[in-house]
Amino acid sequence: MPATELLPDHACLIVHGADQPGIVAAVSALITRNGGNIVAFDQYSDDPTGGAYFQRVVFHRPGFAAARAAIEADLAATLAAGFDLQWTLTDQSVPKRMAILASKQDHCLLDLLWRHRRGELPVTIPMVISNHTTSAEDVRSFGVPFHHVPSVAGADKSASEDRIVELLAGSVDVVVLARYMQILSPSFLERVGVPVINIHHSFLPAFIGADPYRKAHERGVKLIGATSHYVTGDLDEGPIIEQDTVRVTHADSAAELARRGADVERQVLSRAVLWHAQDRVIRHGNHTIVF
Repeated sequence: MPATELLPDHACLIVHGADQPGIVAAVSALITRNGGNIVAFDQYSDDPTGGAYFQRVVFHRPGFAAARAAIEADLAATLAAGFDLQWTLTDQSVPKRMAILASKQDHCLLDLLWRHRRGELPVTIPMVISNHTTSAEDVRSFGVPFHHVPSVAGADKSASEDRIVELLAGSVDVVVLARYMQILSPSFLERVGVPVINIHHSFLPAFIGADPYRKAHERGVKLIGATSHYVTGDLDEGPIIEQDTVRVTHADSAAELARRGADVERQVLSRAVLWHAQDRVIRHGNHTIVF
């Protein structure tokens, strides 16, 4: 079954906490006694003598929806109480609801919509919100609602942020910034209450501000790339999900760097979104474990 498909009667269990003997045995026994069969298992420990431990388990359990409450009660008794571990359990047949925020640059936005239409992203897209109307018709051609929320001039962005929060409230599980060229306030992130994923070129902080590819070209860079990360209150310093690069030469113009950079941005963002949708990313402090 392709990894991008939704999986009926499948669940994903994420476990993390202090490493200690018996975790793998306890999780395996718990899934077995609840009628499940493990189909994928990943784990990582940064120190087997008591460091941080992370685990991702996908298991098949016929009638999972009906059995979920009993499994969660067992998890609370076995892992939370017995091992002092944190855990989350998700239904792999239920797609995450992903809102997209965008501005004038539409390459990442349209790529996500295209991949979603092709069935490459196991999500639903309830809305696209943009501070410009240039992509409105393109978005609607994919059957996705488009909302225009103009940017507010000046430092106070609260009015536009209030409107975006109003649109998102209770409707999404994750927000993706597809080259959304606005800085989000810590208050906005807190009120949205779901993970926010961003994409930007990997030149930061070396080539900040406008025209980063022109500045990179003037500097004679030999690598360009992109970074996708979770957004925090510290600008562009959130936990990194995915990165990639491509080699360039002195013969490439600034326009060619921008074109190739856009390709990398699309690929990096789509991978980050896919891995988040599949519950493959575990946040730990300011970095991530990606299974």
